[in-house]
Amino acid sequence: MISPSENPQLRSFLASLTYGAVLSGTVAAIERFGVFVALDDGPAHPVFPGVGFITVPELSWRRLSAASEVVQVGQRVSCQFLQFDDWNMEARLSLRATQPDPFQAFADRTVVGQRLRGRVSMVVPFGVLVRVDQGIEGLVHRRDLTQAPVEELSEVVRVGDDMNVVVTGIDRQLRRLGLSLRHGTAGRQ
Repeated sequence: MISPSENPQLRSFLASLTYGAVLSGTVAAIERFGVFVALDDGPAHPVFPGVGFITVPELSWRRLSAASEVVQVGQRVSCQFLQFDDWNMEARLSLRATQPDPFQAFADRTVVGQRLRGRVSMVVPFGVLVRVDQGIEGLVHRRDLTQAPVEELSEVVRVGDDMNVVVTGIDRQLRRLGLSLRHGTAGRQ
């Protein structure tokens, strides 16, 4: 068997791809670490089920538990080419890059100081994540949760709690949303 790096047809195909090109193919296999795609215009990969590969974060703009929440084996997909992985001899692809970013749409209609209703989706040592829209979460920093300091955030809030929050900052580039329960911090950017 020829190793992937010794396959001139595969190397030539991958080297011909340009960043941002949209490639079509069929989902060949789903693994816990990502999805293999058999590309329509590409050669077969000598080792993997497909010459295209999508990591789990590149499947969707939302957080996923499993790749199967987005794609199924045999499904046709169109993905954006990101880079040529010359170690594995595969085309790294993004499915989410071909879809509108829900955070940007949310940011277009939201302003700092706006009040929102949300549900706690995760408690972390430095605060809580609050889902305020489909696929949109913001951080309420622990200093903005209560007036008085607390040992454990679980004394104040639990996953699933509904709460009213104020938008304290929107970072479009990093896709971050700052939130607060305290109204005095609402003007901060």
